[in-house]
Amino acid sequence: MARHHIFEIAFAKVYPMYVQKAERKGRTKEEVDQIIRWLTGYDQAGLDRQIEQGTDFQTFFAQAPAIHPHSALIKGVVCGIRVEEIDDPLMQKIRHLDKLIDELAKGKAMDKILR
Repeated sequence: MARHHIFEIAFAKVYPMYVQKAERKGRTKEEVDQIIRWLTGYDQAGLDRQIEQGTDFQTFFAQAPAIHPHSALIKGVVCGIRVEEIDDPLMQKIRHLDKLIDELAKGKAMDKILR
């Protein structure tokens, strides 16, 4: 299995970009956090701790308390690739998160995003 560079990037480096993307479209940091918590099972303290520790994406998802069972319902295209067709489980989780943040930034209602 190929190692992707993004696996080793600190989640804390990408997190502010998720927030900025959402805020540019009138959404909030709290909504971004809600999406991340829904997907990963982290509580807010756990999410904050992962950010403070500079955990990489691989560790961030490996330590996630519980990936939401409905994450399999996340479908669509991110970076020209259909998320439901990604073979690597870690890359798929990262792209699921990207897709949810995209949906938030596009104005989709939270109840629709959180399936």
